[in-house]
Amino acid sequence: MLAKRIIPCLDIKDGQTVKGTNFINLRQAGDPVELGMNYSEQGADELVYLDITASHEGRKTFTELVKRIAAHINIPFTVGGGIHELHDVERLLNAGADKISINSSAIRNPQLINDIARNFGSQVCVVAIDARQTPQGWKCYLNGGRIETEYELFEWAQEANERGAGEILFTSMDHDGVKKGYANEALSHLHDILSIPVIASGGAGKKEDFKDAFTKGKADAALAASVFHFGEIPIPDLKRYLCKENINIRL
Repeated sequence: MLAKRIIPCLDIKDGQTVKGTNFINLRQAGDPVELGMNYSEQGADELVYLDITASHEGRKTFTELVKRIAAHINIPFTVGGGIHELHDVERLLNAGADKISINSSAIRNPQLINDIARNFGSQVCVVAIDARQTPQGWKCYLNGGRIETEYELFEWAQEANERGAGEILFTSMDHDGVKKGYANEALSHLHDILSIPVIASGGAGKKEDFKDAFTKGKADAALAASVFHFGEIPIPDLKRYLCKENINIRL
């Protein structure tokens, strides 16, 4: 059985790491390269860097920042934000990223998933999905949670899977930054209907939340931001706790 992964997520705005609650009220969290180096030394399995305003502002992800990260960090990292075409993927991979994450651009142009998988391999393509529960069920959102779509979470995740995505990164917008636990019921359903790994995002507040994401949610990886950025849960402590709880984790 593959080891579960712990993934700090660094949301980037204007070259700095920021963190908000329910996708708003951003506050500064530090230098993205220094934070990444620190997480690598602490034992993080991977990192995710998201240029959170790239799609909204119509910009490209900072290639230079990716080069700096790659020069200083020795664990795999994923980059997302403002990726619209194969040239963007190639540019970021050449800068040193291991994987790329697409979200708004995948919903607007689902063929992009097929194209990335065919040209670079499925393992490179992480499809991120921001969703929240509505009276009509789980709906997917665009542009950092600003625009509701007609896409339903589970149907869209299945389509992304079939088109060649290597992983699904699911963020529950209702749980984001609230620190009350992940959306484990939705995570578990995603696990049951997909043939690719699912990364849980949104809701980590205590060590038990990670355990629940892996056991109740059946997630393959758990992503978190503020609990790591602000020193609330040291990664070595978290991994030792999970190991004691019989979760298969790399120490």
